[in-house]
Amino acid sequence: MRQVPRRVFGRVMVFPRRGAGLGLWLRLVFEVEVLRYLVALLPFLLGAVLFPRYALAISQAPLPMLIVVYLFEAKVLRLSKAKAKALASAAEVERGLDLLRVRAVAVLSKIAAGRGLAEGRLHLVVEQSEIWRLPPLTLVSVQSEAGPDSGPEVVRLSGEERALLAGLFDAEFGERDLLRVNLAAGDCLRDVAFDVRGVSAHARLAALIG
Repeated sequence: MRQVPRRVFGRVMVFPRRGAGLGLWLRLVFEVEVLRYLVALLPFLLGAVLFPRYALAISQAPLPMLIVVYLFEAKVLRLSKAKAKALASAAEVERGLDLLRVRAVAVLSKIAAGRGLAEGRLHLVVEQSEIWRLPPLTLVSVQSEAGPDSGPEVVRLSGEERALLAGLFDAEFGERDLLRVNLAAGDCLRDVAFDVRGVSAHARLAALIG
Protein backbone atom coordinates (compact mmCIF):
# COMPACT_ATOMS: atom_id res chain seq x y z
CA MET A 1 0.00 0.00 0.00
CA ARG A 2 1.17 3.51 -0.82
CA GLN A 3 -1.86 5.47 0.31
CA VAL A 4 -4.98 5.32 2.44
CA PRO A 5 -7.68 4.46 1.63
CA ARG A 6 -6.71 1.59 -0.63
CA ARG A 7 -9.44 0.73 -3.18
CA VAL A 8 -9.98 -3.00 -3.74
CA PHE A 9 -12.90 -3.55 -6.13
CA GLY A 10 -11.71 -3.61 -9.72
CA ARG A 11 -8.05 -3.78 -8.71
CA VAL A 12 -7.67 -6.87 -6.55
CA MET A 13 -9.18 -10.33 -7.00
CA VAL A 14 -11.15 -11.15 -3.86
CA PHE A 15 -11.21 -14.72 -2.54
CA PRO A 16 -13.37 -15.38 0.55
CA ARG A 17 -11.90 -17.14 3.52
CA ARG A 18 -13.04 -20.62 4.50
CA GLY A 19 -16.65 -20.95 5.51
CA ALA A 20 -17.99 -18.72 2.72
CA GLY A 21 -21.23 -19.98 1.24
CA LEU A 22 -22.13 -20.56 -2.40
CA GLY A 23 -24.14 -17.33 -2.46
CA LEU A 24 -21.07 -15.22 -1.75
CA TRP A 25 -19.05 -16.98 -4.44
CA LEU A 26 -21.83 -16.41 -6.98
CA ARG A 27 -22.06 -12.77 -5.96
CA LEU A 28 -18.31 -12.32 -6.48
CA VAL A 29 -18.67 -13.60 -10.04
CA PHE A 30 -20.36 -10.32 -10.93
CA GLU A 31 -17.38 -8.31 -9.67
CA VAL A 32 -15.15 -9.77 -12.39
CA GLU A 33 -15.79 -8.01 -15.69
CA VAL A 34 -14.87 -10.97 -17.89
CA LEU A 35 -17.19 -13.31 -15.99
CA ARG A 36 -19.96 -10.69 -16.07
CA TYR A 37 -19.60 -10.41 -19.83
CA LEU A 38 -19.79 -14.20 -20.17
CA VAL A 39 -23.08 -14.17 -18.26
CA ALA A 40 -24.43 -11.46 -20.58
CA LEU A 41 -23.30 -13.38 -23.67
CA LEU A 42 -24.74 -16.69 -22.52
CA PRO A 43 -27.74 -16.44 -24.92
CA PHE A 44 -25.31 -16.32 -27.87
CA LEU A 45 -23.51 -19.40 -26.57
CA LEU A 46 -26.77 -21.27 -26.11
CA GLY A 47 -27.88 -20.23 -29.58
CA ALA A 48 -24.69 -21.61 -31.11
CA VAL A 49 -25.16 -24.91 -29.26
CA LEU A 50 -28.88 -25.29 -30.04
CA PHE A 51 -28.55 -24.18 -33.65
CA PRO A 52 -25.12 -25.39 -34.81
CA ARG A 53 -25.80 -24.49 -38.46
CA TYR A 54 -25.87 -20.83 -37.39
CA ALA A 55 -22.93 -21.05 -34.97
CA LEU A 56 -20.49 -19.38 -37.37
CA ALA A 57 -22.85 -16.51 -38.08
CA ILE A 58 -23.51 -16.01 -34.35
CA SER A 59 -19.81 -15.99 -33.51
CA GLN A 60 -19.17 -13.35 -36.18
CA ALA A 61 -21.72 -10.86 -34.89
CA PRO A 62 -19.67 -8.63 -32.55
CA LEU A 63 -21.96 -5.58 -32.71
CA PRO A 64 -25.03 -7.34 -31.24
CA MET A 65 -22.77 -8.81 -28.56
CA LEU A 66 -21.45 -5.36 -27.64
CA ILE A 67 -25.00 -4.00 -27.47
CA VAL A 68 -26.10 -6.86 -25.20
CA VAL A 69 -23.09 -6.34 -22.90
CA TYR A 70 -23.80 -2.60 -22.71
CA LEU A 71 -27.50 -3.12 -21.91
CA PHE A 72 -26.67 -5.75 -19.30
CA GLU A 73 -24.13 -3.47 -17.61
CA ALA A 74 -25.94 -0.15 -17.87
CA LYS A 75 -29.61 -1.13 -17.67
CA VAL A 76 -29.84 -4.45 -15.85
CA LEU A 77 -27.13 -4.29 -13.17
CA ARG A 78 -26.67 -0.55 -12.63
CA LEU A 79 -28.71 2.61 -12.31
CA SER A 80 -28.37 5.73 -14.39
CA LYS A 81 -26.91 8.79 -12.65
CA ALA A 82 -30.36 10.37 -12.41
CA LYS A 83 -31.95 7.28 -10.87
CA ALA A 84 -29.03 6.79 -8.49
CA LYS A 85 -29.25 10.39 -7.29
CA ALA A 86 -32.98 9.96 -6.68
CA LEU A 87 -32.39 7.08 -4.26
CA ALA A 88 -31.80 9.45 -1.33
CA SER A 89 -32.14 13.14 -0.60
CA ALA A 90 -29.20 15.29 0.48
CA ALA A 91 -30.46 15.16 4.08
CA GLU A 92 -30.69 11.35 4.00
CA VAL A 93 -27.17 11.12 2.58
CA GLU A 94 -25.78 13.36 5.31
CA ARG A 95 -27.66 11.50 8.04
CA GLY A 96 -26.49 8.10 6.79
CA LEU A 97 -22.85 9.16 6.51
CA ASP A 98 -22.96 10.75 9.98
CA LEU A 99 -24.29 7.49 11.43
CA LEU A 100 -21.56 5.49 9.69
CA ARG A 101 -18.93 7.93 10.98
CA VAL A 102 -20.13 7.67 14.59
CA ARG A 103 -20.16 3.87 14.49
CA ALA A 104 -16.77 3.71 12.78
CA VAL A 105 -15.13 5.98 15.36
CA ALA A 106 -16.54 3.79 18.15
CA VAL A 107 -15.08 0.68 16.53
CA LEU A 108 -11.68 2.28 15.87
CA SER A 109 -11.53 3.60 19.43
CA LYS A 110 -12.04 0.11 20.84
CA ILE A 111 -9.46 -1.40 18.48
CA ALA A 112 -6.88 1.26 19.36
CA ALA A 113 -7.56 0.86 23.09
CA GLY A 114 -7.34 -2.92 22.89
CA ARG A 115 -3.99 -2.74 21.12
CA GLY A 116 -2.64 -0.04 23.44
CA LEU A 117 -1.81 2.26 20.53
CA ALA A 118 -0.42 5.64 21.59
CA GLU A 119 0.16 7.38 18.26
CA GLY A 120 -0.74 7.18 14.59
CA ARG A 121 -4.02 7.10 12.73
CA LEU A 122 -6.43 4.31 12.03
CA HIS A 123 -8.81 4.35 9.08
CA LEU A 124 -11.98 2.34 8.81
CA VAL A 125 -12.51 1.92 5.08
CA VAL A 126 -15.89 0.77 3.81
CA GLU A 127 -16.03 0.02 0.10
CA GLN A 128 -19.15 -1.18 -1.71
CA SER A 129 -19.80 -2.57 -5.15
CA GLU A 130 -21.70 -0.13 -7.37
CA ILE A 131 -24.03 -2.86 -8.65
CA TRP A 132 -27.51 -2.00 -7.36
CA ARG A 133 -29.74 -4.82 -8.58
CA LEU A 134 -27.87 -7.58 -6.76
CA PRO A 135 -27.36 -8.20 -3.04
CA PRO A 136 -24.94 -5.55 -1.73
CA LEU A 137 -21.29 -6.53 -1.46
CA THR A 138 -19.32 -4.61 1.17
CA LEU A 139 -15.63 -4.77 2.02
CA VAL A 140 -14.65 -3.39 5.41
CA SER A 141 -11.03 -3.01 6.43
CA VAL A 142 -8.98 -1.22 9.06
CA GLN A 143 -5.99 0.55 7.55
CA SER A 144 -3.27 2.29 9.53
CA GLU A 145 -0.81 5.12 9.22
CA ALA A 146 1.68 4.38 11.97
CA GLY A 147 3.92 7.35 11.25
CA PRO A 148 6.30 8.90 8.72
CA ASP A 149 8.83 6.09 9.11
CA SER A 150 6.41 3.31 8.16
CA GLY A 151 4.02 3.10 5.24
CA PRO A 152 0.28 2.50 5.43
CA GLU A 153 -0.96 -1.05 5.79
CA VAL A 154 -4.08 -3.13 6.15
CA VAL A 155 -4.35 -4.20 9.78
CA ARG A 156 -4.75 -7.93 10.38
CA LEU A 157 -7.64 -8.10 12.83
CA SER A 158 -8.26 -10.65 15.54
CA GLY A 159 -11.56 -12.51 15.84
CA GLU A 160 -12.71 -10.12 18.58
CA GLU A 161 -11.84 -7.10 16.46
CA ARG A 162 -13.65 -8.50 13.43
CA ALA A 163 -16.69 -9.02 15.61
CA LEU A 164 -16.68 -5.28 16.38
CA LEU A 165 -17.12 -4.54 12.68
CA ALA A 166 -20.49 -6.28 12.75
CA GLY A 167 -21.76 -3.31 14.76
CA LEU A 168 -21.46 -1.05 11.71
CA PHE A 169 -24.73 -2.35 10.29
CA ASP A 170 -28.05 -3.27 11.86
CA ALA A 171 -31.78 -3.21 11.09
CA GLU A 172 -31.83 0.58 11.37
CA PHE A 173 -28.96 1.13 8.94
CA GLY A 174 -27.84 -1.85 6.91
CA GLU A 175 -25.59 -2.48 3.93
CA ARG A 176 -28.39 -1.78 1.45
CA ASP A 177 -29.07 1.55 3.18
CA LEU A 178 -25.43 2.54 2.89
CA LEU A 179 -25.36 1.51 -0.77
CA ARG A 180 -28.42 3.68 -1.43
CA VAL A 181 -26.67 6.62 0.23
CA ASN A 182 -23.41 5.97 -1.61
CA LEU A 183 -25.03 5.73 -5.04
CA ALA A 184 -27.03 8.88 -4.41
CA ALA A 185 -23.82 10.69 -3.43
CA GLY A 186 -21.84 9.17 -6.29
CA ASP A 187 -19.11 7.65 -4.12
CA CYS A 188 -18.97 4.04 -2.90
CA LEU A 189 -15.69 4.36 -0.99
CA ARG A 190 -15.90 5.73 2.57
CA ASP A 191 -12.92 6.45 4.78
CA VAL A 192 -13.29 7.37 8.46
CA ALA A 193 -9.97 8.47 10.01
CA PHE A 194 -9.27 8.33 13.74
CA ASP A 195 -6.27 9.73 15.61
CA VAL A 196 -5.49 7.16 18.31
CA ARG A 197 -4.47 9.95 20.68
CA GLY A 198 -8.18 10.63 20.96
CA VAL A 199 -8.85 7.34 22.77
CA SER A 200 -10.32 8.18 26.15
CA ALA A 201 -8.82 6.97 29.42
CA HIS A 202 -12.10 5.22 30.11
CA ALA A 203 -11.80 3.21 26.85
CA ARG A 204 -8.21 2.25 27.62
CA LEU A 205 -9.18 1.16 31.15
CA ALA A 206 -12.09 -0.88 29.79
CA ALA A 207 -9.71 -2.59 27.36
CA LEU A 208 -7.30 -3.45 30.17
CA ILE A 209 -10.09 -4.85 32.32
CA GLY A 210 -11.46 -6.79 29.38
